[in-house]
Amino acid sequence: MNAAVKVQIVRPNPPDWQHWLAQFFAFSPGDVGSVRVFFAPGRVNLLGEHTDYNGGYVLPAALEMGTWVAVRPRLDGRLRFQSALFPGQDVTAVAASLTYRPEDGFANYPKGVAWAMREWLTQQGVVATANLPGADMMFYGDLPNSAGLSSSASIELATAAALNGLWELNSAAVDLALLSQRAENEFVGVQCGIMDQFSIAVGEANQALSLDCSTLNYRLVPVVLQDHLLVIANTHKPRDLAESKYNERRRECNQALAQLQRVRPQLRHLAEITPEQWPDLTTALNHPVLLRRARHVVFESHRAKMAPILLARGDLVAFGKQMNESHHSLRDDYEVTGPELDALAEAAWGAPGCLGSRMTGAGFGGCTVSLVQNSEVDGFIQQVSRVYQERVGWKPSFYLSGIGPGAREITNEVKLQWQF
Repeated sequence: MNAAVKVQIVRPNPPDWQHWLAQFFAFSPGDVGSVRVFFAPGRVNLLGEHTDYNGGYVLPAALEMGTWVAVRPRLDGRLRFQSALFPGQDVTAVAASLTYRPEDGFANYPKGVAWAMREWLTQQGVVATANLPGADMMFYGDLPNSAGLSSSASIELATAAALNGLWELNSAAVDLALLSQRAENEFVGVQCGIMDQFSIAVGEANQALSLDCSTLNYRLVPVVLQDHLLVIANTHKPRDLAESKYNERRRECNQALAQLQRVRPQLRHLAEITPEQWPDLTTALNHPVLLRRARHVVFESHRAKMAPILLARGDLVAFGKQMNESHHSLRDDYEVTGPELDALAEAAWGAPGCLGSRMTGAGFGGCTVSLVQNSEVDGFIQQVSRVYQERVGWKPSFYLSGIGPGAREITNEVKLQWQF
């Protein structure tokens, strides 16, 4: 690699266990044996963007990067949150009366999960929630914030897995995903679909998840990339979903669905429409914006539904073309890319060894994911970095992460490295 061009390349970076756990014991003094550690990955979405809340198909995969949380139970019913990445943001809350507070920052995500889990337990009458223990929780993560790799959902699922273990609930992974989605929808206020939480909860190493978001039926899809890698590039344009146009896109899709239901009353979701049916339904939409939004959903869901067939065949060239078509649709019909994401994708399309590239995540900034030949990765990164910097004015960074398993307890793995 040309040393004259400095490029930031990030690989999975777990905590320095001795340093991080020393921080935890300073935050939460006590018996080493009562501490447990949990991990939840981030996710990259290969195809199927903005289709999950429209009842469509998605094809995400869990990453090896993610969020770690060390947990110790408390007997006073309080929840205390600290993050190694946000020094000084120590937050204490009473588990029985959790509320969203903007000044609590990242802690609103674990607070929201605790709130959703307690609400669910109360509704189910499963356990007297007043008797549930509180907890000291310290987080560490190696996912970039606000970059479209689901750092917030990763925090949510790390919390859900931890409380599931601490409270001895034995809840299934799918239930933890649904409770985490509820936390983001109702507590944080972002009307996200289920894809992020679901893929982080049930992901498996070296496999993507073909998920029908209307039914939550899913199957694992082996990702055999032969002599290629997935390269994630970060625009470094931050975004806040709660303040972005994410909720606006959801409202537009609801409006389009309502208009289509006038001619197809049985229609439940936009993604139920097939590409073959689409031409006959376009006249039911009375505004060009609504037509574009619905068109994206119809064809994007179809791409995500059919993509596992391409992977099973080993047809990476066709899969890469689907990635490119997805970005075109997200740019032109859904209008969620913006100049930074477009600059990254277009630079990738012209770079050596790239079969396909698209934005991943909600958009409005964040990351792209590209399918790149192993032998060309260095040249690809150099060229994309140069072109992007020329167009945008600052450098991107790149992440090389494999596909890993979903949220889980890792206490026994970490104990092998404890020296306390």
